[in-house]
Amino acid sequence: MENLKNVQPIEDFNWDAYENGGEVSQVSKEDQEKAYDSTLNKVNDREVVDGTVIAMNKREVVVNIGYKSDGIIPLSEFRYNPDLKIGDTVEVYIENQEDKKGQLILSHKKARATRSWDRINSALENEEIIKGYIKCRTKGGMIVDVFGIEAFLPGSQIDVKPIRDYDVFVGKTMEFKVVKINQEFKNVVVSHKALIEAELEQQKKEIISKLEKGQVLEGTVKNITSYGVFIDLGGVDGLIHITDLSWGRVSDPREVVQLDQKLNVVILDFDDEKKRIALGLKQLTPHPWDALDPNLKVGDHVKGKVVVMADYGAFIEIAPGVEGLIHVSEMSWSQHLRSAQDFMKVGDEVEAVILTLDREERKMSLGIKQLKADPWETIEEKYPVGSKHVAKVRNFTNFGVFVEIEEGVDGLIHISDLSWTKKIKHPSEFTQIGADIEVMVLEIDKENRRLSLGHKQLEDNPWDVFETVFTVGSIHEGTIIEMLDKGAVVSLPYGVEGFATPKHLVKEDGTQAQLNEKLQFKVIEFNKDAKRIILSHSRIFEDAAKAEEKAERKAKKQNNKKEETPVIQNQAASTTLGDIDALAALKQQLEGKK
Repeated sequence: MENLKNVQPIEDFNWDAYENGGEVSQVSKEDQEKAYDSTLNKVNDREVVDGTVIAMNKREVVVNIGYKSDGIIPLSEFRYNPDLKIGDTVEVYIENQEDKKGQLILSHKKARATRSWDRINSALENEEIIKGYIKCRTKGGMIVDVFGIEAFLPGSQIDVKPIRDYDVFVGKTMEFKVVKINQEFKNVVVSHKALIEAELEQQKKEIISKLEKGQVLEGTVKNITSYGVFIDLGGVDGLIHITDLSWGRVSDPREVVQLDQKLNVVILDFDDEKKRIALGLKQLTPHPWDALDPNLKVGDHVKGKVVVMADYGAFIEIAPGVEGLIHVSEMSWSQHLRSAQDFMKVGDEVEAVILTLDREERKMSLGIKQLKADPWETIEEKYPVGSKHVAKVRNFTNFGVFVEIEEGVDGLIHISDLSWTKKIKHPSEFTQIGADIEVMVLEIDKENRRLSLGHKQLEDNPWDVFETVFTVGSIHEGTIIEMLDKGAVVSLPYGVEGFATPKHLVKEDGTQAQLNEKLQFKVIEFNKDAKRIILSHSRIFEDAAKAEEKAERKAKKQNNKKEETPVIQNQAASTTLGDIDALAALKQQLEGKK
């Protein structure tokens, strides 16, 4: 036992190696630790280094940076990169080599922020394609996390086609291109559209090089406008004009296609650079005229819908893509100039008769007046000469009144046939447009489809009576109602007018008769056919003077000194009892009409 007391342990004995069954080395533990440390990375706090992902779960990512312990980083710091997998190299920021538990503290977010500005600038210079995570919407676009920096993605730079729902992009990771950096404010603008455009440009060149007229391609409806539809042919846009969507008339392209619809189209035309491509949809189906009933002929009745109105007529669609024109002249037997809108409107269902049919030219003219009998075929039976009718005033001219007895039957009342007694200068003094007027048929002009009509003929001609009343030499009271250069118009009893020239308007005192003056007038001319009565005031006292002079001469001859009273003609002296009876009857007749 004593010998044991003298045994001393070897100071540099490697107990670890002994315990593990290894060789007992003479190398000290410190040397071994130094040798081990030399195999590890030298790291410093607040330094950015590259590490390798060695493990992942739903919450954390384990990263090895070649240090004696691994670091753990929250998975949320990698949400911009959903493709992260074990073995990926990631940049990390060393916050602390060891915490209280001896754990290595790393941050990927800080590492990105530290290096991100340099990388953003480098991406712009080198036109590098980078990945970013769309965090949220903002005014005019989206906020994108790129290398930890919040960059702006304008709405117009998300895609080549217009975006209808921005929210579907939130939370997505996409590839971007840096398009602009404001160094002063550290603002970054990125674009996804720029990447697509580059790809599309290549596709476009390939598609354009193969384009041929008549070629049928599949496309997608990209945009709908009032004048047509834009089709995406796979990077190249073409336009189907509204007239090439359907053989029938289309008022709104949405009646035929809808957004994002895939359809076959045919190339109709393109310019030299093939930038403007005209497409057709209706050309892929047979023309409706080719499918039109081969037995359809002139004279047949057809039904259709009014699709377009114009002043000159209406277009009727009798089948999709098959239209006929009803000219306004074929809408009524009337010859009055009227607008087609007076007869029908868009959307009306109408029946019509085929007037012309040209299958080669694909044209058809229709009529609706042919559905009714032509009133001029039986005009002599329905409107014989001497028959009386009520017509409607349609129009005036200086020489008369145009009236319509029924649709298609027109007539003219000459201004001289309006009244027996009134001197009418313009028909508007007598009647008005739209008014009803009684007429008598005087003459039928079948060739020109026009009747000669009279209004005054419905009454007896009062001039037959006036002829017995206003005899030459008779004297009547009259009022001057109008002064003209050639004389005056004088209003006589019973609504008759006479005329006196200036020399017959001189009064006994030598003065001239004035407007509205009431005087006695002598009839010096009566013309029943011309309805003209010529009057004189001065003749009354002139004739009286002449009669007196004649009487004086006669008295001298007879040597009779007794003065005789001159005979003064007056109305009573010139009017027989029979005339008075006729005048009373005329007065009664005129008063009855009033």
